[in-house]
Amino acid sequence: MIKGIIPFLFCVLSFISSSAQDSSIYVGKKVITLSEVVVDNKLNVPTFINRIKSDSSFYKAFRNLHIIQFSSNNDIRMLDKHGEIKASLVSKTKQIRENNCRKMEVLEEQSSGDFYTDDHQYNYYTANMYASLFFTNGLVCGEDNIVAGREFSTSGKTGMDKHKEQLKMLFFNPGKRINGLPFMSNKTAIYDDDIAENYDMSIDMDEYNKTSCYIFKQKVKPGKEGSVVLDEMTTWFDDKTFDVVARNYTLSYDAGVYDFKVQMEVQMTHFGDLLVPSLLRYNGNWKAIFKKRERGVFTATLFDFQ
Repeated sequence: MIKGIIPFLFCVLSFISSSAQDSSIYVGKKVITLSEVVVDNKLNVPTFINRIKSDSSFYKAFRNLHIIQFSSNNDIRMLDKHGEIKASLVSKTKQIRENNCRKMEVLEEQSSGDFYTDDHQYNYYTANMYASLFFTNGLVCGEDNIVAGREFSTSGKTGMDKHKEQLKMLFFNPGKRINGLPFMSNKTAIYDDDIAENYDMSIDMDEYNKTSCYIFKQKVKPGKEGSVVLDEMTTWFDDKTFDVVARNYTLSYDAGVYDFKVQMEVQMTHFGDLLVPSLLRYNGNWKAIFKKRERGVFTATLFDFQ
C-alpha cells in the first residue's frame, strides 16, 4: 500500500510545484498566465501584447504571394451532412511572374460532382474563397506587397464579393475589431478589455519547426461562447522578429440568418527575406441567408518559391 502511495504523492507534489512556477500578470483588465520559462526570459508582456494587436506579418505573408512565383497543391472537398464527398477539386498550379505581372498555369486537375457550374464557374463560395487566396484569374499587373494603409471593406460590394470580403476579414484579422460584419463587429476584438475578459490567455515558449517561439494562446471561458466570435487561437511568434510562424484558430457564430464554425491552421516559411505561407488547412461549416449550407475542407500546400 505504501509503495503505491509514494509515487502518487510524488506526482501530486510535482504538479503543485510545476503549477506554482507559473505566474499571472495584468495588462489592462487582461489576466495572462506566464509559464516559468517566459518569466525567466523577462518578456515585456505589455509590449508583446501591443505587438500582437498591431501585427501585420500574418497578412503580409499572403500579400507576398502576389510578388513571387510559387507552386501549389490544392485539395478542396465539399461534404454532405453525413461527411461524404459530394464535390471536389484536386489540382497542381504554378504562378508565373514576369514584367511586374502574374498569371497562373494549371498543371494538373481533377474535379468531381458539381464543383463547377456548366460554364466552369465555382459552384461553392468556399471554392470562391480558396480561389481568391491562391488562384490567379487571367493576367494581374502592378501589384505590391504593401499592407500599411490597406484595409478590408465591404463598402460597395454585394452578393458573393461582399461575402468573400467578410471571410477575408475574419481570416486575416482574427482578434481585431472588424467593421461590416453584421451582428458581430464588436465581438471580434479579443484584445479590448471588455471582450478579453471572456478569455483565458497564456504565454509559453517552445520550438516550432526549429524556430524558437513565444506561444500565445487565447481560449474562451466556459459559458462565454456566445459572447465572442473567436473561440480559440494559438499563435507561434518568432521570439526574435515576432513574425507569425504558425497559427491555429477556431471561429464560430450563430446570428440566425447565418451561422458558421470554421477551424484553420496556417504554417509559414521563409523565402529569402519574405515570410510566406507554406501550408493552410481549413474545415468550415457555413450557412448564409438564401444560400445552401456548405461544409468544406481544403488543404493548400505551397512550395517551389522563386
